[in-house]
Amino acid sequence: MTAYTHDAQLNRATAHDAAARSRRLSGLGFALLSAASFGLSGSLAKGLLDAGWTAGAAVTARILLAAAVLLIPSILALRGRWSLLAKNWKLIAAYGAFAVAGCQLAFFNAVGRMEVGVALLIEFTSPVAVIGWMWFRHHQRPGRLTLVGALLAAMGLVLVLDLISGADVDTVGVLWALGAMAGAAVYWVLSADETNGLPPIVLAGGGLLAGGLILLVAGLVGIVPFAAPLTDVTFVDAVVPWWVPIIGLGVVTAALAYVLGIAAGRRLGSRLASFMGLMEVVAALVFAWLLLGQAPAPIQLAGGALVLLGVVVVKSGERATADAPVEPLQSRA
Repeated sequence: MTAYTHDAQLNRATAHDAAARSRRLSGLGFALLSAASFGLSGSLAKGLLDAGWTAGAAVTARILLAAAVLLIPSILALRGRWSLLAKNWKLIAAYGAFAVAGCQLAFFNAVGRMEVGVALLIEFTSPVAVIGWMWFRHHQRPGRLTLVGALLAAMGLVLVLDLISGADVDTVGVLWALGAMAGAAVYWVLSADETNGLPPIVLAGGGLLAGGLILLVAGLVGIVPFAAPLTDVTFVDAVVPWWVPIIGLGVVTAALAYVLGIAAGRRLGSRLASFMGLMEVVAALVFAWLLLGQAPAPIQLAGGALVLLGVVVVKSGERATADAPVEPLQSRA
Protein backbone atom coordinates (compact mmCIF):
# COMPACT_ATOMS: atom_id res chain seq x y z
CA MET A 1 0.00 0.00 0.00
CA THR A 2 1.42 3.37 -1.01
CA ALA A 3 1.58 6.33 1.29
CA TYR A 4 -0.91 8.13 -0.97
CA THR A 5 -3.45 5.29 -0.71
CA HIS A 6 -3.03 5.15 3.06
CA ASP A 7 -3.58 8.91 3.38
CA ALA A 8 -6.66 8.74 1.18
CA GLN A 9 -8.17 5.96 3.29
CA LEU A 10 -7.36 7.87 6.46
CA ASN A 11 -9.02 11.00 5.09
CA ARG A 12 -12.13 9.04 4.12
CA ALA A 13 -12.30 7.48 7.58
CA THR A 14 -11.88 10.87 9.22
CA ALA A 15 -14.59 12.37 7.02
CA HIS A 16 -16.91 9.47 7.83
CA ASP A 17 -16.35 9.90 11.57
CA ALA A 18 -16.96 13.64 11.31
CA ALA A 19 -20.19 13.06 9.39
CA ALA A 20 -21.33 10.51 11.99
CA ARG A 21 -20.61 12.95 14.84
CA SER A 22 -22.43 15.72 13.02
CA ARG A 23 -25.42 13.47 12.36
CA ARG A 24 -25.61 12.41 16.00
CA LEU A 25 -25.22 15.99 17.24
CA SER A 26 -28.05 17.16 15.01
CA GLY A 27 -30.09 14.19 16.24
CA LEU A 28 -29.60 15.26 19.84
CA GLY A 29 -30.70 18.78 18.97
CA PHE A 30 -33.80 17.53 17.14
CA ALA A 31 -34.62 15.25 20.09
CA LEU A 32 -34.40 18.09 22.60
CA LEU A 33 -36.57 20.37 20.45
CA SER A 34 -39.08 17.57 19.95
CA ALA A 35 -39.24 16.88 23.70
CA ALA A 36 -39.70 20.58 24.44
CA SER A 37 -42.47 20.82 21.84
CA PHE A 38 -44.28 17.78 23.21
CA GLY A 39 -43.79 19.10 26.75
CA LEU A 40 -45.70 22.29 25.94
CA SER A 41 -48.86 20.34 25.10
CA GLY A 42 -49.89 19.65 28.71
CA SER A 43 -49.94 23.30 29.74
CA LEU A 44 -51.82 24.41 26.61
CA ALA A 45 -54.31 21.58 26.98
CA LYS A 46 -54.80 22.37 30.68
CA GLY A 47 -55.99 25.84 29.76
CA LEU A 48 -58.49 24.39 27.29
CA LEU A 49 -59.72 21.77 29.77
CA ASP A 50 -60.27 24.45 32.42
CA ALA A 51 -62.31 26.35 29.83
CA GLY A 52 -64.63 23.37 29.36
CA TRP A 53 -63.01 21.42 26.54
CA THR A 54 -62.88 17.64 26.85
CA ALA A 55 -59.55 15.90 26.41
CA GLY A 56 -60.82 14.01 23.37
CA ALA A 57 -61.89 17.19 21.59
CA ALA A 58 -58.60 18.96 22.34
CA VAL A 59 -56.45 16.03 21.20
CA THR A 60 -58.48 15.47 18.02
CA ALA A 61 -58.29 19.16 17.10
CA ARG A 62 -54.55 19.09 17.80
CA ILE A 63 -53.82 16.08 15.63
CA LEU A 64 -56.08 17.02 12.69
CA LEU A 65 -54.66 20.55 12.63
CA ALA A 66 -51.14 19.11 12.62
CA ALA A 67 -52.08 16.79 9.75
CA ALA A 68 -53.42 19.78 7.80
CA VAL A 69 -50.22 21.76 8.44
CA LEU A 70 -48.08 18.87 7.17
CA LEU A 71 -50.25 18.00 4.15
CA ILE A 72 -48.57 20.27 1.56
CA PRO A 73 -45.00 19.73 2.88
CA SER A 74 -45.63 15.97 2.83
CA ILE A 75 -46.82 16.07 -0.78
CA LEU A 76 -43.78 18.11 -1.78
CA ALA A 77 -41.46 15.72 0.08
CA LEU A 78 -42.88 12.77 -1.85
CA ARG A 79 -41.79 14.37 -5.17
CA GLY A 80 -44.35 12.38 -7.07
CA ARG A 81 -43.30 9.05 -5.55
CA TRP A 82 -46.86 8.01 -4.76
CA SER A 83 -45.83 4.38 -4.85
CA LEU A 84 -44.17 4.96 -1.46
CA LEU A 85 -47.59 5.55 0.07
CA ALA A 86 -49.02 2.43 -1.51
CA LYS A 87 -46.00 0.44 -0.37
CA ASN A 88 -46.13 1.75 3.23
CA TRP A 89 -49.84 2.27 3.86
CA LYS A 90 -49.84 -0.41 6.55
CA LEU A 91 -46.93 1.30 8.32
CA ILE A 92 -48.67 4.69 8.17
CA ALA A 93 -51.91 3.18 9.45
CA ALA A 94 -50.07 1.43 12.28
CA TYR A 95 -48.22 4.62 13.18
CA GLY A 96 -51.48 6.57 13.30
CA ALA A 97 -53.39 3.87 15.16
CA PHE A 98 -50.81 2.94 17.80
CA ALA A 99 -48.20 5.73 18.04
CA VAL A 100 -50.74 8.58 17.75
CA ALA A 101 -54.38 7.66 18.43
CA GLY A 102 -53.88 4.54 20.55
CA CYS A 103 -51.26 6.14 22.76
CA GLN A 104 -53.41 9.22 23.39
CA LEU A 105 -56.64 7.30 24.00
CA ALA A 106 -54.95 4.86 26.37
CA PHE A 107 -53.33 7.67 28.34
CA PHE A 108 -56.57 9.62 28.76
CA ASN A 109 -58.39 6.49 29.87
CA ALA A 110 -55.62 5.85 32.40
CA VAL A 111 -55.83 9.41 33.71
CA GLY A 112 -59.58 8.93 34.17
CA ARG A 113 -58.92 6.12 36.66
CA MET A 114 -55.67 7.06 38.41
CA GLU A 115 -53.41 9.96 39.27
CA VAL A 116 -51.86 11.72 36.30
CA GLY A 117 -48.34 11.39 37.71
CA VAL A 118 -48.60 7.62 38.06
CA ALA A 119 -50.04 7.21 34.56
CA LEU A 120 -47.32 9.43 33.11
CA LEU A 121 -44.58 7.52 34.91
CA ILE A 122 -45.85 4.21 33.53
CA GLU A 123 -46.07 5.63 30.00
CA PHE A 124 -42.52 6.95 30.21
CA THR A 125 -41.13 3.52 30.95
CA SER A 126 -41.41 3.06 27.17
CA PRO A 127 -37.60 3.18 26.71
CA VAL A 128 -37.38 -0.05 28.70
CA ALA A 129 -39.88 -1.61 26.30
CA VAL A 130 -37.81 -0.30 23.36
CA ILE A 131 -34.65 -1.88 24.78
CA GLY A 132 -36.48 -5.18 25.28
CA TRP A 133 -37.91 -5.10 21.75
CA MET A 134 -34.57 -4.29 20.11
CA TRP A 135 -32.98 -7.09 22.14
CA PHE A 136 -35.67 -9.66 21.34
CA ARG A 137 -36.37 -8.71 17.72
CA HIS A 138 -33.01 -7.45 16.47
CA HIS A 139 -30.57 -9.11 18.91
CA GLN A 140 -29.26 -5.70 20.03
CA ARG A 141 -28.15 -6.61 23.52
CA PRO A 142 -28.11 -3.54 25.84
CA GLY A 143 -24.78 -2.80 27.49
CA ARG A 144 -24.17 -2.11 31.16
CA LEU A 145 -24.13 1.64 30.71
CA THR A 146 -27.46 1.55 28.90
CA LEU A 147 -29.02 -0.38 31.78
CA VAL A 148 -27.45 1.96 34.36
CA GLY A 149 -28.76 4.95 32.41
CA ALA A 150 -32.22 3.39 32.33
CA LEU A 151 -32.17 2.97 36.10
CA LEU A 152 -30.98 6.54 36.70
CA ALA A 153 -33.62 7.96 34.36
CA ALA A 154 -36.36 5.91 36.03
CA MET A 155 -35.25 7.12 39.47
CA GLY A 156 -35.22 10.68 38.16
CA LEU A 157 -38.75 10.36 36.80
CA VAL A 158 -40.00 9.15 40.19
CA LEU A 159 -38.57 12.33 41.74
CA VAL A 160 -39.77 14.60 38.93
CA LEU A 161 -43.31 13.28 39.27
CA ASP A 162 -43.06 13.49 43.09
CA LEU A 163 -44.33 9.98 43.74
CA ILE A 164 -42.23 9.33 46.84
CA SER A 165 -45.21 9.92 49.12
CA GLY A 166 -47.14 7.13 47.37
CA ALA A 167 -50.29 7.13 45.26
CA ASP A 168 -53.45 5.09 44.80
CA VAL A 169 -53.18 2.52 42.01
CA ASP A 170 -56.13 1.26 39.98
CA THR A 171 -55.57 -2.07 38.16
CA VAL A 172 -57.60 -1.11 35.09
CA GLY A 173 -55.91 2.28 35.06
CA VAL A 174 -52.50 0.59 35.15
CA LEU A 175 -53.49 -1.56 32.16
CA TRP A 176 -54.53 1.55 30.23
CA ALA A 177 -51.26 3.25 31.16
CA LEU A 178 -49.35 0.19 29.96
CA GLY A 179 -51.24 0.55 26.69
CA ALA A 180 -50.03 4.15 26.46
CA MET A 181 -46.49 2.94 27.18
CA ALA A 182 -46.77 0.41 24.35
CA GLY A 183 -47.99 3.15 22.01
CA ALA A 184 -45.04 5.35 22.96
CA ALA A 185 -42.63 2.45 22.35
CA VAL A 186 -44.19 1.89 18.91
CA TYR A 187 -43.62 5.58 18.19
CA TRP A 188 -39.89 5.33 18.93
CA VAL A 189 -39.36 2.08 17.03
CA LEU A 190 -41.28 3.14 13.90
CA SER A 191 -39.75 6.63 13.93
CA ALA A 192 -36.22 5.21 13.84
CA ASP A 193 -36.84 2.90 10.86
CA GLU A 194 -35.15 4.26 7.73
CA THR A 195 -35.68 1.17 5.57
CA ASN A 196 -39.19 2.14 4.42
CA GLY A 197 -37.98 5.05 2.25
CA LEU A 198 -40.59 7.46 3.64
CA PRO A 199 -39.33 10.99 4.33
CA PRO A 200 -39.84 11.83 8.03
CA ILE A 201 -42.38 14.52 7.28
CA VAL A 202 -44.46 12.09 5.18
CA LEU A 203 -44.56 9.49 7.94
CA ALA A 204 -45.49 12.18 10.46
CA GLY A 205 -48.15 13.76 8.24
CA GLY A 206 -49.70 10.46 7.19
CA GLY A 207 -49.64 9.07 10.73
CA LEU A 208 -51.21 12.21 12.19
CA LEU A 209 -53.98 12.18 9.56
CA ALA A 210 -54.69 8.50 10.23
CA GLY A 211 -54.60 9.01 14.00
CA GLY A 212 -56.78 12.11 13.83
CA LEU A 213 -59.43 10.32 11.78
CA ILE A 214 -59.40 7.41 14.24
CA LEU A 215 -59.91 9.80 17.15
CA LEU A 216 -62.66 11.63 15.27
CA VAL A 217 -64.51 8.37 14.69
CA ALA A 218 -63.97 7.42 18.34
CA GLY A 219 -65.57 10.71 19.36
CA LEU A 220 -68.49 10.35 16.97
CA VAL A 221 -69.37 6.88 18.29
CA GLY A 222 -69.04 8.04 21.89
CA ILE A 223 -65.83 6.28 22.96
CA VAL A 224 -64.31 9.68 23.76
CA PRO A 225 -66.57 12.54 25.00
CA PHE A 226 -66.45 15.63 22.80
CA ALA A 227 -67.10 19.20 24.02
CA ALA A 228 -65.42 22.33 22.67
CA PRO A 229 -66.83 25.65 23.96
CA LEU A 230 -65.42 28.55 21.95
CA THR A 231 -64.61 30.71 24.97
CA ASP A 232 -61.46 32.54 26.09
CA VAL A 233 -58.72 30.52 27.76
CA THR A 234 -56.97 31.74 30.91
CA PHE A 235 -53.30 31.24 31.70
CA VAL A 236 -51.30 32.62 34.61
CA ASP A 237 -50.64 36.06 33.09
CA ALA A 238 -52.90 36.18 30.04
CA VAL A 239 -56.38 35.51 28.68
CA VAL A 240 -56.36 34.43 25.05
CA PRO A 241 -58.94 33.32 22.47
CA TRP A 242 -59.59 29.56 22.30
CA TRP A 243 -57.88 29.26 18.92
CA VAL A 244 -54.49 30.41 20.26
CA PRO A 245 -53.80 27.26 22.33
CA ILE A 246 -55.36 25.12 19.57
CA ILE A 247 -52.88 26.50 17.04
CA GLY A 248 -50.06 25.98 19.54
CA LEU A 249 -51.18 22.39 20.12
CA GLY A 250 -51.52 21.60 16.42
CA VAL A 251 -48.52 23.40 14.96
CA VAL A 252 -45.92 23.29 17.75
CA THR A 253 -46.77 20.31 19.95
CA ALA A 254 -47.87 17.98 17.16
CA ALA A 255 -46.71 18.89 13.63
CA LEU A 256 -43.31 20.21 14.64
CA ALA A 257 -42.83 17.76 17.52
CA TYR A 258 -43.56 14.62 15.50
CA VAL A 259 -41.35 15.65 12.56
CA LEU A 260 -38.47 16.50 14.89
CA GLY A 261 -38.99 13.26 16.81
CA ILE A 262 -38.79 11.15 13.66
CA ALA A 263 -35.71 13.04 12.45
CA ALA A 264 -34.09 12.46 15.85
CA GLY A 265 -34.96 8.77 15.86
CA ARG A 266 -33.37 8.23 12.47
CA ARG A 267 -30.15 9.87 13.58
CA LEU A 268 -29.90 8.41 17.09
CA GLY A 269 -31.66 5.07 16.86
CA SER A 270 -34.82 4.18 18.72
CA ARG A 271 -33.15 3.40 22.08
CA LEU A 272 -31.24 6.66 22.54
CA ALA A 273 -34.01 8.75 20.97
CA SER A 274 -36.55 7.25 23.37
CA PHE A 275 -34.40 8.19 26.36
CA MET A 276 -33.95 11.71 25.00
CA GLY A 277 -37.75 11.82 24.85
CA LEU A 278 -37.75 11.65 28.65
CA MET A 279 -36.83 15.33 28.51
CA GLU A 280 -40.49 15.91 27.70
CA VAL A 281 -41.31 15.44 31.40
CA VAL A 282 -38.77 18.06 32.42
CA ALA A 283 -39.99 20.43 29.69
CA ALA A 284 -43.58 19.90 30.83
CA LEU A 285 -42.61 20.99 34.35
CA VAL A 286 -40.96 24.15 33.04
CA PHE A 287 -43.94 25.13 30.87
CA ALA A 288 -46.37 24.38 33.71
CA TRP A 289 -44.33 26.76 35.86
CA LEU A 290 -44.34 29.53 33.23
CA LEU A 291 -47.91 29.21 31.93
CA LEU A 292 -49.83 27.81 34.90
CA GLY A 293 -47.81 29.04 37.86
CA GLN A 294 -47.06 25.48 39.01
CA ALA A 295 -43.50 25.88 40.30
CA PRO A 296 -41.54 22.59 40.56
CA ALA A 297 -40.45 21.51 44.02
CA PRO A 298 -36.73 21.06 44.82
CA ILE A 299 -37.15 17.27 44.71
CA GLN A 300 -38.52 17.60 41.17
CA LEU A 301 -35.52 19.68 40.11
CA ALA A 302 -33.25 16.99 41.55
CA GLY A 303 -35.20 14.42 39.55
CA GLY A 304 -34.70 16.45 36.38
CA ALA A 305 -30.95 16.39 36.99
CA LEU A 306 -31.10 12.59 37.41
CA VAL A 307 -33.01 12.24 34.13
CA LEU A 308 -30.35 14.31 32.37
CA LEU A 309 -27.62 12.16 33.91
CA GLY A 310 -29.43 9.02 32.80
CA VAL A 311 -29.60 10.27 29.22
CA VAL A 312 -25.88 11.08 29.24
CA VAL A 313 -25.07 7.59 30.53
CA VAL A 314 -27.33 5.97 27.92
CA LYS A 315 -25.59 8.02 25.22
CA SER A 316 -22.24 6.71 26.46
CA GLY A 317 -23.63 3.18 26.44
CA GLU A 318 -24.87 3.58 22.88
CA ARG A 319 -21.41 4.74 21.78
CA ALA A 320 -19.73 1.81 23.51
CA THR A 321 -22.17 -0.62 21.91
CA ALA A 322 -21.57 0.87 18.48
CA ASP A 323 -17.80 0.57 18.89
CA ALA A 324 -17.88 -3.02 20.19
CA PRO A 325 -18.15 -6.07 17.90
CA VAL A 326 -21.61 -7.52 17.53
CA GLU A 327 -22.23 -10.64 19.61
CA PRO A 328 -25.40 -12.39 18.41
CA LEU A 329 -27.59 -14.11 20.96
CA GLN A 330 -27.39 -17.88 21.20
CA SER A 331 -30.32 -19.75 19.67
CA ARG A 332 -32.97 -20.85 22.17
CA ALA A 333 -33.73 -23.95 20.08
